[in-house]
Amino acid sequence: MGRGMFSTLGVLAGLTLIAGTALAAPFKCPNTGGDFVFGQEANINSLDQMTSSTISTRNVAMNMFESLTTRDENFSPILELADSMDEAADHMTYTFKLRQGVHFHNGKEMTSADVVASFNRYAKIGLQRSTLDNVARWDAPDKYTFVIHMKQVQPTFLEALSSFSVPIVIIPSEDENDPPQQLKTIGTGPYELVQSVPGSFVKVKRFDGYTPNTHFEQRTGFGGYKQACFDTVTFRIVTEGQARIAGLQTGELQGVEDVPSKSLPDVKKNPKITILPLSNWWIQIALPNISEPPTDNLMFRKAVQAALDMDEIMDAASDSNYKLNVGFQYPNQADYSDAGKNTYNLHDPTLAKKYLAESGYKGEPVVLLTDKDYAPMYNSALVMQQQLQAVGIKAELKVVDWPTSVQLYQNTSKGWNFFYTGWGTQPALGALATMQFLVSPGAGYKPPGDKDDPDVLKEWQGMNNLPTAEGRQAAFAQMQQIVLDKVYAVPFGSFTKVQAVRSNVKGFVPYRIPRMSDVWFEK
Repeated sequence: MGRGMFSTLGVLAGLTLIAGTALAAPFKCPNTGGDFVFGQEANINSLDQMTSSTISTRNVAMNMFESLTTRDENFSPILELADSMDEAADHMTYTFKLRQGVHFHNGKEMTSADVVASFNRYAKIGLQRSTLDNVARWDAPDKYTFVIHMKQVQPTFLEALSSFSVPIVIIPSEDENDPPQQLKTIGTGPYELVQSVPGSFVKVKRFDGYTPNTHFEQRTGFGGYKQACFDTVTFRIVTEGQARIAGLQTGELQGVEDVPSKSLPDVKKNPKITILPLSNWWIQIALPNISEPPTDNLMFRKAVQAALDMDEIMDAASDSNYKLNVGFQYPNQADYSDAGKNTYNLHDPTLAKKYLAESGYKGEPVVLLTDKDYAPMYNSALVMQQQLQAVGIKAELKVVDWPTSVQLYQNTSKGWNFFYTGWGTQPALGALATMQFLVSPGAGYKPPGDKDDPDVLKEWQGMNNLPTAEGRQAAFAQMQQIVLDKVYAVPFGSFTKVQAVRSNVKGFVPYRIPRMSDVWFEK
């Protein structure tokens, strides 16, 4: 197959990977210049896109880094730094021809040696390196060719490879051995780093050496034909909702990641502000630590599950802008399953106390690890604390900032029992990207020694490797059932995110991550 289009057998729902065709009139910035100041909810823990799964990192880093493949506006896989891809007839080899003339922010031309080094680093320390479990090796037969050789056929491989949840971004080969969380911020994207001040802001500027992808005429998803219209973009960390609204109202901020529901009536009265709602923004969730007592006990975890009233939790988390939702996909998605609904939203104190007695719980503290950077996480933890206390569980909040909570969650299984987060990008990318968070390395429920539950692992392997879409869908439903039965995750529900920009900001379209390409100030 050539440059235009290619497909892969059996990717969920028959996904097609499209490079697009060369078009005569690519996007051109109607205006250039200015500093777009964007109010971001949470601080970043790192700009190392390979070793951070936080949305606060992706918000910034994905405007600077690029990958071989990514997703389009409908979350279908497309080529990004690859010019073409050929899949062997036996599905055991993927040959990528690279786009030529692409440069890193340091001026170096990107070649296959850089792709090899990027995959080498990801295989060693990438947060979702299980993406490469079925890969035997990769090599670079020439300067612009990169070849992946499989151990076995994996129908979902291109779907997994194109995920931008924790993507395999392409970096200069000389940075291959940078330690986790310490990657130099040198990519190939339309913006390059100027300065990062933790807790305050990250500033990026237009990369004048950027080479857009001429297979497309405009941006689509995180790929397509991208242009930096702003001179600079400043991601300002503004954790307090009312401060973001005040900045938006005065024009100090030209865009914000989140408008609290209670502020919407006032914001809508301002003709200089454009409201941008995005439904099914994320699934609010708590992840138990099963390596730490008492959450190492299944009956205790079932007691917690039985005690929870999801309406109360989601009402507090979202200012009433929510939908109850069992599991890890949204009802409008092809992968959706209600498997495990028998475990969801029980709010049954009697049953909770019964399970608690069976667990042998002795009144030990149960530590709820949360943050105030994201109000939905803090508020859901606060309500859950009250509901657990009501059935006799000594629930205590441990409140830190978002980067600290992530570091504690990722790096230690001591001193906490539940971690609060939101899964947004992953459900949007599909069941495969979501459930990857529940297998090693870094399985979300912190199994001892990071060793997968064999029942979970069996279904995960089925999700990846079964030959039919129906079989893979059934494996997902069964994996969801097991995870909920064993209380390896506690999904609360989903809610709508409302973003906003000043009305002179054009081209900004809500997506899983704020895209700063093809966005400009109207003059």
